[in-house]
Amino acid sequence: MLTYLQVRDLAIVSHLELECHAGMTALTGETGAGKSILIEALGLVLGDKADASLIRAGRERAEILAEIDLDQAPDARDWLVEQGLDDDNACVVRRLIVREGRSRAFINGRAATGAQLRDLGERLVDIHGQHAHQSLLRANAQRELLDAYGGHGDQVTAVATAFRTFRDLDQRLQALETASADRAARLDLLRFQVDELSALGLNVEAIENLDHEQRRLSHIGRLQETVGRVLLLLAEGEPAIDDQLRSATREIEELAGIDPALAESRDLLETAAIHAGEAAAGLRRYLDGLDLDPAALQEVEIRLGQLHDLARKYRVKPTELPELLDQRRAELDALEQSDVTLGDLRERRERVWRDFLAAAAELTRARQTAAERLSTTVTRSMQQLGMNGGQFSLQLDPLPEERASANGLERVEMLVSANPGQPMQPLAKVASGGELSRISLAIQVATAECGRVPTLVFDEVDVGIGGGVAEIVGRLLRRLGESRQVLCVTHLPQVAAQAHNQLRVRKETIDGQTFTRIEPLDDRARVDEIARMLGGTEITARTRDHASEMLDWTR
Repeated sequence: MLTYLQVRDLAIVSHLELECHAGMTALTGETGAGKSILIEALGLVLGDKADASLIRAGRERAEILAEIDLDQAPDARDWLVEQGLDDDNACVVRRLIVREGRSRAFINGRAATGAQLRDLGERLVDIHGQHAHQSLLRANAQRELLDAYGGHGDQVTAVATAFRTFRDLDQRLQALETASADRAARLDLLRFQVDELSALGLNVEAIENLDHEQRRLSHIGRLQETVGRVLLLLAEGEPAIDDQLRSATREIEELAGIDPALAESRDLLETAAIHAGEAAAGLRRYLDGLDLDPAALQEVEIRLGQLHDLARKYRVKPTELPELLDQRRAELDALEQSDVTLGDLRERRERVWRDFLAAAAELTRARQTAAERLSTTVTRSMQQLGMNGGQFSLQLDPLPEERASANGLERVEMLVSANPGQPMQPLAKVASGGELSRISLAIQVATAECGRVPTLVFDEVDVGIGGGVAEIVGRLLRRLGESRQVLCVTHLPQVAAQAHNQLRVRKETIDGQTFTRIEPLDDRARVDEIARMLGGTEITARTRDHASEMLDWTR
């Protein structure tokens, strides 16, 4: 739901702030006051094409900011999460239009593209009366609305699930059939590669150990020389370090009997002597285990050479050869079983396709029933709205099986005839903004509980009507406002009087500059505004009483 709209330096608007509320809100004011500019501003912040000529004279940029409550907009909330633009339950959209350069857009403080604004806008606001931001003009939205109206959720899910399962099986089958075309050659190659890689008989740990053994054997002379020299220093030379440590320990121990402060140093020397002795013993064992065997080194280097040759051949690291062997074995097993797999997949694909056709046929029947019911309801509403002889129909065009999709086996399209004798044509081709607005109102009222867009804007809905029809339009808008947020630009008092809230838009001139102002109306001010709409500039007590009576009818 739109909660706040701010506009700066757009057309004749210098600075305007608008707090929006739930229910139906009527925007009224004299012709040319700037009511449509508000609708245009809302369209711009939701992705309409920007034009520098819209910037207020004498200014370098225009700015529009909208705040939206997402409580009733789960689709928009999910979209924001997918795009990484979410901020808890908040949605703040900002659009900057500049005279020089490209306009900029931001969603929750992060830069956004025009396409992202439009995607988000389609989930937040429907503007009826012009061919922008109206989800009903999109084929997908028309189908989704019919399914929501008919309560087809389970059937839609069944059809989509069956189709996607079929598509996955079909893709797997095609891949296997392509692979089987050169199956014999591939089998020979895989068997050779598996034998070649298996001959090594090594895992990753063994390869790493072999590399370590090669480094050890190639440096065995240095190891013997250095370890022998250190052992000589520790225990076998004159004087040996361990002998000197033991002697120092005895001397300090005698002194510690005189001064206990030396006890800690004595303990450290004793520990050092023990560690030196243990280190010397370990080095002796190490030297005894060293075996200078040129043949062993040659054997290790041959095996390492084989490893590196294979790694270069297969373009992997030596440690990746065991994993490559596993992959080749798996592919070989799969290919050897492909005859069985191909037959099984063909059978499963055909079975799933039959399941899809059955589910799609059931969905088609449900759609036909719901389409007839909705067509009758909307046609009746259109005639109540002054479109005498008008007709509405939801047409289901069957699709050939090769054009089937997760949406079923038909294309859903809304067709209308606004006047007697006119042929039925797609809703998007309705020429008159007023007619389109009233047809949209009839559809929205009929499907009020199914709509997914939380805010509806009606512009030009009262063009060419009056009297009783205007009152019906107002009542329908008010009823729609019970479940959705409705903003309506109107010149008719019968429509404005039905609103839960009313805003007056007026134009004023200060120092040669034209400004648009907007103000919420309390009960008293609403009486005056409805009276003005009834009687023009001369407001009499009688027109004021009539206005008050009209407002009383809606309370």
